[in-house]
Amino acid sequence: MQEQYSPRELEAAAQQKWQATAAFKAVEDTTRPKYYALSMFPYPSGKLHMGHVRNYTITDVLARFKRAQGFNVLQPMGWDAFGLPAENAAMKNGGAPAAWTYANIEYMKKQLDSLGFALDWDRELATCKPDYYRWEQWLFTRLFQKGIIYKKNGVVNWDPVDQTVLANEQVVDGRGWRSGALVEKREIPMYYFAITKYADELLNDLDKLDGWPEQVKTMQRNWIGKSFGSDVSFAYDTDSIGHDGVMKVYTTRPDTLMGATYVAVAAEHPLATQAAASNPALQAFIAECKAGSVAEADVAKMEKKGVDTGLFVIHPLTGAKLPVWIANYVLWGYGEGAVMAVPAHDERDFEFANKYRLPITQVYAPAAGDDNFDASQWQDWYGAKEGLKTVNSGKYDGLDFAAAFDAIVADLEAKSAGAKKTQYRLRDWGISRQRYWGCPIPIIHCPCCGDVPVPAEQLPVVLPENVIPDGAGSPLAKMPEFYETTCPTCGGAAKRETDTMDTFVESSWYYARYASPQCDTAMLDKHAANYWLQVDQYVGGIEHAILHLLYARFFHKLMRDEGLVDSDEPFKSLLTQGMVICETFYRDLPNGSKDWIAPQDVVLERDAKGKIIGATHRVDGLPVVVGGVEKMSKSKNNGVDPQEFIENYGADTARLFMMFAAPPEQSLEWSDAGVEGAFRFLKRLWKLSREHVAAGITTAYAGGELNASQKELRFKLHSTIQKVADDYGRRLQFNTAIAAVMELLNTLDKADTSGDLGRAVAQEVLEAVTVLLSPIVPHITEAIWSELRPGTELLAQAWPQVDESALVKSEIELMVQVCGKLRGSVTVAADAGKDVIEAAALAHDNVIKFMEGKPAKKIIVVPGRLVNIVV
Repeated sequence: MQEQYSPRELEAAAQQKWQATAAFKAVEDTTRPKYYALSMFPYPSGKLHMGHVRNYTITDVLARFKRAQGFNVLQPMGWDAFGLPAENAAMKNGGAPAAWTYANIEYMKKQLDSLGFALDWDRELATCKPDYYRWEQWLFTRLFQKGIIYKKNGVVNWDPVDQTVLANEQVVDGRGWRSGALVEKREIPMYYFAITKYADELLNDLDKLDGWPEQVKTMQRNWIGKSFGSDVSFAYDTDSIGHDGVMKVYTTRPDTLMGATYVAVAAEHPLATQAAASNPALQAFIAECKAGSVAEADVAKMEKKGVDTGLFVIHPLTGAKLPVWIANYVLWGYGEGAVMAVPAHDERDFEFANKYRLPITQVYAPAAGDDNFDASQWQDWYGAKEGLKTVNSGKYDGLDFAAAFDAIVADLEAKSAGAKKTQYRLRDWGISRQRYWGCPIPIIHCPCCGDVPVPAEQLPVVLPENVIPDGAGSPLAKMPEFYETTCPTCGGAAKRETDTMDTFVESSWYYARYASPQCDTAMLDKHAANYWLQVDQYVGGIEHAILHLLYARFFHKLMRDEGLVDSDEPFKSLLTQGMVICETFYRDLPNGSKDWIAPQDVVLERDAKGKIIGATHRVDGLPVVVGGVEKMSKSKNNGVDPQEFIENYGADTARLFMMFAAPPEQSLEWSDAGVEGAFRFLKRLWKLSREHVAAGITTAYAGGELNASQKELRFKLHSTIQKVADDYGRRLQFNTAIAAVMELLNTLDKADTSGDLGRAVAQEVLEAVTVLLSPIVPHITEAIWSELRPGTELLAQAWPQVDESALVKSEIELMVQVCGKLRGSVTVAADAGKDVIEAAALAHDNVIKFMEGKPAKKIIVVPGRLVNIVV
């Protein structure tokens, strides 16, 4: 072995070898158990970041571990390649999104290879390739014919200058991010997936996902939001409205109906339109509402505003007239765009009513104790259901929640003014996007035949790749060569749909396509899909807990119902890794903004406990502000370039640090000292192995009488094998596995490895350590193995087995305390009785010293651990 650890040479050699031998190519093999390890695939933005490195390293460790355990492993990789960033880059750089995307893929693939991931590149896919999205279009047409996909008008953010729909994040202070125009809410025709038809199954099947974090399952349950309530019908007041009609609302709290004091409608509601017809003030407010975001999260945070329409509806139980207000917190398209307001028992309504001096009628009070209701200050108990009784509710007085709910709903049903109803927060998934760089929607609009799906034999509808968007609407809508076509039903002139699909569609089924990416006769090869699916371990960020994971679960059920897969769920186990975070530093600029300074350009001053107490710029020596620890990002200039890091330290150091610095589900704080520590450990591993090999090749221990030191070393070895397998396989805690191996090497350093048997035990330890660490640091272990066992392959080695006999100790060491303070230790036979243990402890010199001649009042023996003598 060469004297110095040289990661650049070792890693290049290992990667070339793996590539030449197609070491990670996966094939179906029914003679072995399969294991499908998958990371959430990356968007080809141009460069990997450390978050990518952490995500993919976790998955790679699991894949390599399972391979060593005898599993047939699949670990593929591809590219989530459609999306708006490519269009933005194209407008900025004057090139086509396709060229930008493919160049980024090529570069990022080299980066992934430089990290030594055990990927089957034969299964690589990119969602922007026609051979991928062809099958997405095929499924679309099938679902459209079944009614699972349908068309209706939807409310969107509309940029009137660029003539395009904007995502919520593209609306900045009510204006389009590019044009600066005031954004409008607009209704346009859109295609929807009827995900709500699967709401119950999506909700109930969460209970089957034992390998998912409870946090993620809870987030999905809340997003689906199954609730039990009632429809309530408020008849129009014909004196104010001028005609008959009914306003329908859905409420989960019909029990509070006697406390309703007004109703609120969305700006798009017909009553709002009617009231504003001759009222400029209402027209202005409606325009303001329509300029707001359509995102629920934004609506929840914004200031609640409203205007009285002067119209009234009739309370279905009391006959009272309730005023109709237009409110900016009511969204059109959610239910029927109207809500009943019970200010006394809903915090949002309470805030609104106090702002506009609307009546607040209490209809619940504590069932026991004082009633401290105060209409000027919200208290949490106002919104509770338990421990209360109805008041000010006429014949319903004195009821608890359940009784009031049932009584009021029964009366509504008797009056045909309402009915019990189960509803979901989940809404159908609108997938139409007025953007270019996405999968074309395979619909043809015919003036005679209506909306006609593109026949399967005419798929894919290919997206032209030589287009440079200008940001003003969809380029496809300006390309007759794309949209002009003939109707497949009647043969007449027709137009293609120019909207493209939401890119969440592509990422909702890619995991299944990896099972048979070259299949050109079907969306999935069913045999291959049923062999590999479910994904055994899925790894990705918690930020995808709701939409991506929910849509993927939905898509899996769609593919099941099309006969493509037999399973109900896509991902058996899910690991959501934490962020990579790092210190931030900045200086304030005269214009109020911040000049963010890279951590490597800062010199830190720390106190005795290591806490940062000052920071200066490495170049000018002047102070900089410590901004705290935040997620690595370009905007804060606190990222570390993986490529530069690999060139300096090697991929194995990056992988080792990522796995050792924190448990995978927790945030990982970047530390230069931690990186240096990881690098030192690898150099130490190399040195120990080199010194052992230099003394001559030997074989691992296979039997013979060992001395006490050697027995202790084998005990430590096999207890470490036991622990590491559990840490990798069950606990998914790689930092503790690494720590256990480090402790083992410390024991090796101190052990007696002289003589043939001593060297054989050392060989056994080093062989095992090499295999145990190979999932995390595959390059250095590949090189070490070739020296320890010339002519054999590390990738062919089975996971080390525990020798149970090595775990049987003839002697054990017990800590000895006097009055709870450690005073020494004693070694006794493993099967020693209590009397023998007590005698040994009492005879210890240090114990005798600290007993100070006093008799023992009590001796407590904790088997296998310690003896405590109380005097």
